[in-house]
Amino acid sequence: MRLAANSDVAGQQGPGWSDIHLLHDALPKCDLARIDLAVDFLGRQLQAPLLIAGMTGGHEAAREVNKLLARAAEYFGIAMGVGSQRAALIQPDLADTYAIARQQAPNAFLIANLGAAQLVDQDSTPRLTGTDLQRAVDMIQADALAIHLNFLEELIQTEGDRRVAGLGDALTDAIRSLTVPALAKETGVGISRETAVELARVGFSGLDVGGYGGTSFAAVEALRAQSAGDDRGVRMGEVFAHWGLPTPVAVVAVSTSSLPIVATGGVRSGLDAAKAIALGGTLVGVARPLLLAALAGEDSLFAWIRQFLEELRAAVFLTGGARISDLRLVKRVILGDTRTWLQDLGYLDAAEVAAAG
Repeated sequence: MRLAANSDVAGQQGPGWSDIHLLHDALPKCDLARIDLAVDFLGRQLQAPLLIAGMTGGHEAAREVNKLLARAAEYFGIAMGVGSQRAALIQPDLADTYAIARQQAPNAFLIANLGAAQLVDQDSTPRLTGTDLQRAVDMIQADALAIHLNFLEELIQTEGDRRVAGLGDALTDAIRSLTVPALAKETGVGISRETAVELARVGFSGLDVGGYGGTSFAAVEALRAQSAGDDRGVRMGEVFAHWGLPTPVAVVAVSTSSLPIVATGGVRSGLDAAKAIALGGTLVGVARPLLLAALAGEDSLFAWIRQFLEELRAAVFLTGGARISDLRLVKRVILGDTRTWLQDLGYLDAAEVAAAG
């Protein structure tokens, strides 16, 4: 949490939202105040398509951050995830640093969080069981469980888990054991169309693309490796600092699936969010800006979310819409590197772009 908040760990090439342009409607159709941002997600209606992305837990400072974030989720009627709960499975007295979320947000859509790498036996640790997964869900009375796919981080980490044999079957078994829907969550390098097909096959109910362009966890792990004196980890973090699919590309990639999509990675404004939803996203996930706002206090956190939602509402208004789903119908132009990515991967037709001239 300290490194993410205080270090220069943003993806240096950016996600590419500035390559995407939504068609302006000079004759708006709905009063700004009447625009409806409500959205259905995994069987629940949220008041706005915003997910406070899972960030932290496992220490006292994280408890206070999760407390504030949960209060915001409850107040605005949005979703919230917590950080990996592995620490609390190992050390149960840390559970309160996660459980505080449900205490502060009795009605919010909360997402528990564990890692895919821990679903198979590793060199020094046995795999998590279905009972372990249910403990994580019960810990915060979660509405869903995110299984995060953080293999770039595991690769860089000094203590990383790098065994993956049998992972597909392990994911299927884990999902079948759950009493809530499972969400596949990447953590900064995106999900391709081919991988989305596989994730749907093993039973996931939704996809969080976690694309390149926001916080670079390769950079975070390189800093951790540096503090541990691990030259290998530092070098790996440097070499793979720009690895991954930019978030807009990942959203288009998985938009052909029938699963709800969370667009996380470099979303910094309501206009970014509007573009992500226009490309096929259901929700947008935001992490670092909300962490920084929470560390500044509740007033700053609530003000950030209000401004973000007002920007999103303005984008719907200026494109002639009346509800958030109308963004899917807006013509858009895609330029620059994002267009090149989509062309080279064969995703451009799915993006339904207008001719860029």
